[in-house]
Amino acid sequence: MQRSNGVDPNFVAPAEGAPSPIVVLDSGLGGLTVVRALRAVLPGEDIVYFGDTARFPYGSKSAATVSSFVRQIVDYLQHLQPKHVLIACNTATALALPALAAGFPGLSISGVIEPGARAAIEAAGSRQRPVIGILATEATVQSKAYVRAILRRRHHARILMQPAALLASIIEDGRREADPLVHLALKQYLAPLMQHSPGVLLLGCTHYPVLKRLISRMVGPQVQVIDSADQCAHDVARRLQATGLGRIKLRSAGGIADARQDTPASLGSLQCIVTDDPDRFQRLAPCFLGEPVGTPQWVSADELDGQKLITIPKGQLRAAV
Repeated sequence: MQRSNGVDPNFVAPAEGAPSPIVVLDSGLGGLTVVRALRAVLPGEDIVYFGDTARFPYGSKSAATVSSFVRQIVDYLQHLQPKHVLIACNTATALALPALAAGFPGLSISGVIEPGARAAIEAAGSRQRPVIGILATEATVQSKAYVRAILRRRHHARILMQPAALLASIIEDGRREADPLVHLALKQYLAPLMQHSPGVLLLGCTHYPVLKRLISRMVGPQVQVIDSADQCAHDVARRLQATGLGRIKLRSAGGIADARQDTPASLGSLQCIVTDDPDRFQRLAPCFLGEPVGTPQWVSADELDGQKLITIPKGQLRAAV
């Protein structure tokens, strides 16, 4: 479907007063680890999660391709008038976020690299020359986005980047801690990092927290293993609060108030959309999210490419999960 001036002719404005969701997108299931943190920090918010499962993985693709995919998704969901868009994919954040922000100047957008860098620096503590290891996809490593983000905050940090080309795919395939292939892959990817005795290991892909406990055991107690999910959730909360769109209040010290005070009736909904195999997504999602999901909505990659908008009635966003 052709568009003129970036406006879809089938656009239908949401009903007046209808709540706007937070949109979270990823190449597959991994971004649900960030949704899990968001629902803990912002339980009253409606969330629309988009997993581009047909075009997974992003980590081996070019910046131009990833940027095109992400732009299609954001363009596709604009009719929901999201209050914030979170790119819950390290590769997409590293390769596409600046262009995306420029292409949608009126939209509040953030990614996972900056929160991840903050989490790494906080974990490093007061050490003047901390050694920080980062496990990430090949594209994220090559972008050097984490290197820049960390060195802006800690000039003398020593940063060790390790590409883990197959790890996200292994996890997306449903393999878990007991699988010999998982152990073999982690042993291969972690060994080069551990030769340099890092004090902090940042999991630079939102799929990796599923294996966080196993990774922690493999690297030992002397290494603090962290991911960016909690930092991302708090970052989104602060952004919403700053714009007056949040449904909870920040503590004066910068933390988040106890969001669990909300009653079940006030809890936000979660709507999932995928580009391939919704049944498989629904089956594997609890491993990432920590809770079951409803039947995902399926949209083909061809529809994305044609920029034909789906319809998620705004009144249904707050339906019980």
